[in-house]
Amino acid sequence: MKKVRVEDAVGMVLPHDMTRIVPGKYKGVAFRKGHVLKEEDIPELLKLGKQTIYVLNLSNVYVHEDDGALRIAASICGDGIRWTDPSEGKSGIICKADGLLKININGLLKINKLDNIIVSTIKTNFPCKKDQVVGGTRIIPLIVSRKKIERVEAIAKKYKPIISLLPYRKLKVGAVVTGSELYKGLIKDEFDKYVGNKVSDFGSKVVKKILVPDDPEMIADAINELVDFGCELIITTGGLSVDPDDVTKQGVKKAGGKIIVYGSPILPGAMFLYAVVKGIPILGLPACVYYNSTTIFDLVFPRALAGDKITKEGIAQMGHGGFCLNCKKCQYPVCPFGK
Repeated sequence: MKKVRVEDAVGMVLPHDMTRIVPGKYKGVAFRKGHVLKEEDIPELLKLGKQTIYVLNLSNVYVHEDDGALRIAASICGDGIRWTDPSEGKSGIICKADGLLKININGLLKINKLDNIIVSTIKTNFPCKKDQVVGGTRIIPLIVSRKKIERVEAIAKKYKPIISLLPYRKLKVGAVVTGSELYKGLIKDEFDKYVGNKVSDFGSKVVKKILVPDDPEMIADAINELVDFGCELIITTGGLSVDPDDVTKQGVKKAGGKIIVYGSPILPGAMFLYAVVKGIPILGLPACVYYNSTTIFDLVFPRALAGDKITKEGIAQMGHGGFCLNCKKCQYPVCPFGK
């Protein structure tokens, strides 16, 4: 690589993109990599503040920033993820579908400990939309050693994949709404408004809903009825506190359910239950889902749809970031809750 005066650069090839910024109005590429400079380009380069420019003479030792960014992006992206063509040493990482983002945090850390190379992402387990930008790669200098790129590729292979997406499945969802006051018609059933609509937002459908009183036998019968009906995921609401009338947990057990989680370090959502009956996941939701706009349901439902494994250890880890700030205007998932 050598440096020459702009006035002496006519006929030379630019080794990298050059950016033009108009404050408050525009930021983009003024001259692209590979552009052969002409006499009329000189005034524009001077306006960009360029008195001198670099001319690169790459060898087998070095890789251009764009080529390096492209190789990094290709090596770190797994299923459900695509990347953009590089520009100015950067490549964007984008979701191919709606789904749950998964980041290999240890592998990401290994890569980012290398000098002059960065990979930046949003948090793992983030619920993503199709075509959402979830990260990017960047080569800091104009050129980087070929060996360093190969080191990144080796790390990416060892921790494969660094970035991937678990697409949401469209499941047939069953619901067991508990509460003697609901069963007797003393209060209105609000399941569809507060929970059912969220199920639909993810492309799944509540195919059958059963209202039951606070009776473990009837709760168990309702769960088994939903299993026999072909439901692929079951949601129960209410009946999970320590009050003597709250018997949903007993009903899940009577239905043959294996309790994986009961109680979570998530607020709102402390009395959450997660169980499996005949291979069908059960999300036991506390009554907070009828009051708070965002709860543990918003954290675990996307994971269940994506087929992500829900464990007691994983729920316990969610205590770090599991406190909702109850903002006046909810911005979830663009907020710290569950991150």
